[in-house]
Amino acid sequence: MNATRMSIPDVVLIEPKVFGDERGFFYESFNQRAFNQAIGREVTFVQDNHSRSARTVLRGLHYQIQHPQGKLVRVTHGVVYDVAVDLRRSSPTFGQYVGVELSAENKRMLWIPEGFAHGFVVLSENAEFLYKTTDFWYPEFERSLAWNDPTVGIAWPFEGAPALSAKDQAGKLLADAEHFA
Repeated sequence: MNATRMSIPDVVLIEPKVFGDERGFFYESFNQRAFNQAIGREVTFVQDNHSRSARTVLRGLHYQIQHPQGKLVRVTHGVVYDVAVDLRRSSPTFGQYVGVELSAENKRMLWIPEGFAHGFVVLSENAEFLYKTTDFWYPEFERSLAWNDPTVGIAWPFEGAPALSAKDQAGKLLADAEHFA
């Protein structure tokens, strides 16, 4: 696999080696040893999640203020624009974001460590999104950062308003949100 540190260096773009021919393709979608080497630390995943969403559905920006989750995310059908926002107050990149297109075609994955809000918007007709997490989901600790916070300034690649859940409609601005140390 090829691992590239993003503009926020703790976020890592992972591109697997894909072997393909006219019959199809094969790639190793996860290898614990190779993954740990790529990100430079030991990580254990405890939960896998799978979602399907239609065009312009925006999920996020989610984080858990207690029991923070690291996430390894990928798309198995369709195309999304995936975003991670640094919510670590002590970080030099606090309040900044990285965004990348993930698709079934490019087979890229993104590692988002603990201390980040995460979200994505669907750019194709629909998309299936898979992610591994380093901690379990605790709904009482889940928070949402406003997807359109002008301080963060995410350049979402779509026009108009996204389709949001009630929880995401109530997302807080960075100035009002709970942060990590």
